[in-house]
Amino acid sequence: MEKISFLVASTMPKSPKILFVCTGNSARSQMAEGFARYYGGHHIVAESAGISPKGVNPYASWVMNEAGVDIQFQSSDDIAAKRLENFDMIVTLCGHAKDSCPTLPSGVSSDHWPLSDPAAFRGKVSEVREAFRLSRNEIERRVKKLLNEMIER
Repeated sequence: MEKISFLVASTMPKSPKILFVCTGNSARSQMAEGFARYYGGHHIVAESAGISPKGVNPYASWVMNEAGVDIQFQSSDDIAAKRLENFDMIVTLCGHAKDSCPTLPSGVSSDHWPLSDPAAFRGKVSEVREAFRLSRNEIERRVKKLLNEMIER
């Protein structure tokens, strides 16, 4: 995978901060954080959090490594520990996170990506990995789109 830096420092006066939120902060939000850091480089700040953090899912780490993005050192954080007013954008990646997310402070944008949880998939190891790959690919597409939209603002 070729690294592409979507954001150009001259087009943005400050590095925007994005928080990706899902229920367990174990797969979807972790993958989104990883891709945002990868594609945004030092031009954005990306973090993730969960309503009920469960730790980084090994399958999420595996499929991201397969795509050339290392998320093994990312942490699974509780949204309650985040100061939401410090973020420019909050992206929820599941209905539970959207419904459970605290009220956002004024000036903080939000987006919702209703994605199914690959960690809930049951089957053979090869089938579970494929479910994570499909989720990873959709998250990568959405992160690229979000970053492109942010530079157009």
